[in-house]
Amino acid sequence: MSVIRHIRKTVFRLSQAEFAAIAGVTQATVSRWEKGGSPTLEEMQRIRDAAAERRIKWSDKLFFEPAPSTKPERAA
Repeated sequence: MSVIRHIRKTVFRLSQAEFAAIAGVTQATVSRWEKGGSPTLEEMQRIRDAAAERRIKWSDKLFFEPAPSTKPERAA
């Protein structure tokens, strides 16, 4: 799972369209981010501000740390 997809689905619990609205971009842009693109600093700030407005616990580390894996680990 990409970092942005993790933030959108797990932290905000929003659709791509809803997340796009808070970031000030199109749904297609969110889709591109989820496929490996990156938001600009301005877009990151809007996401951070939206988290604060919604009283969502936030850390900028979310933008830079790998998203948790959703695949089960294999036994060795």
